Amino acid sequence: MSNTAEQPQLPRGHTLLADGFRPFFLGAALWAALAMVLWIAMLSGFPVLPTAFDPVSWHAHEFLYGYLMAVVAGFVLTAIPNWTGRPALIGWPLGGLFALWIVGRAVVSISAYLPWLTVALIDLAMPTALTAIVAREIVAGRNWRNLIILGILIALIGGNAVFHWEHARQDQAAGGYGLRIGLAAAVMMIAVIGGRIVPSFTRNWLVKRGPGRLPAPPMQSFDKIALLVLLVALTLWVAAPLDRTTATALLIGGALHLIRLTRWAGHRTWAEPLVLVLHLGYLFLPLGAICLAVELVLPGAFGMAAAQHLWLAGAIGLMTLGVMTRATLGHSGRALSAGVGTTILYLALIGAVSARVLAGVWPAQSEWLHSISGLCWLTAFGGFALLYGPLLLRPKPES
Repeated sequence: MSNTAEQPQLPRGHTLLADGFRPFFLGAALWAALAMVLWIAMLSGFPVLPTAFDPVSWHAHEFLYGYLMAVVAGFVLTAIPNWTGRPALIGWPLGGLFALWIVGRAVVSISAYLPWLTVALIDLAMPTALTAIVAREIVAGRNWRNLIILGILIALIGGNAVFHWEHARQDQAAGGYGLRIGLAAAVMMIAVIGGRIVPSFTRNWLVKRGPGRLPAPPMQSFDKIALLVLLVALTLWVAAPLDRTTATALLIGGALHLIRLTRWAGHRTWAEPLVLVLHLGYLFLPLGAICLAVELVLPGAFGMAAAQHLWLAGAIGLMTLGVMTRATLGHSGRALSAGVGTTILYLALIGAVSARVLAGVWPAQSEWLHSISGLCWLTAFGGFALLYGPLLLRPKPES
């Protein structure tokens, strides 16, 4: 995600607005931690927020359409100059986009006092503006290869809009079309972007290590087939989440993406957690598909919510944490290597996912497993804010 375009100079003291990843990665981590604290308080019966959403729907919405949208914004705004050769969005325009994201989190949190349509329009303002910016840059840079990213952003906007509409109808939005559309779009984004960066970053690191097997080049015929099958499976899951045909498609898609992952030589990356975490994050994508398929055929095996958390907290959570740590290190001029602190962040998040899934498998033990999951989640994202916040707030050292 290196910036190849010539950038205007920012006034002194504007480091947070010097790159797209800086405000959005820091904001995403802080919100992931704070939202977990609020979620735990809600589950304990404390009326901590005047939100019109029920606690489960608020929790799901603020991870998928709050946290994730911030990470996506940070990633694409930093990657676009490398894709198109055009200047990045920095300074007050970047600050304005970030402010829209903050206002979105605020209005959802106090939505009990506002008309639902007002809340929806304000919440959709930031992703809509981001999509317009991405569309402008792709067209201006004639970067047609990344039109798929634009399509995924549009799907996220659509899913968020449906989520708000379902809530307004007093449906269980956390189990509706809005959640599934957004989650399917996020999984597809990981499959597409992960399919580029995981083998690429792995190859770069392994070449420096010496002779040995290297990852297969990305986007070969097998990759395209695996992506197409996954797209079909996700479409079926959105439209008919309880159908046996959906289970079959998810099982096949999961198997193909397990095979895809084995082609990237992840077994050779144990010595560098910064690379290994990308493989582990991607692993949760096929695991989630397979576990959802099993849950559809054998209801109660995992619990639907627990199976979905393999995608939500596992694939999305771990992959985004891996990308945020790597991008922050690289763009702040640090060595691309995970220290002890960063490794603990990864292990904590894996612990959070594991405990959450086990809570679905063993409902009788769910109370303490949920507590462990929440504590591990706070360690991962609160720890990111503590470890990486100073890097995000300081300018990159002069080379």
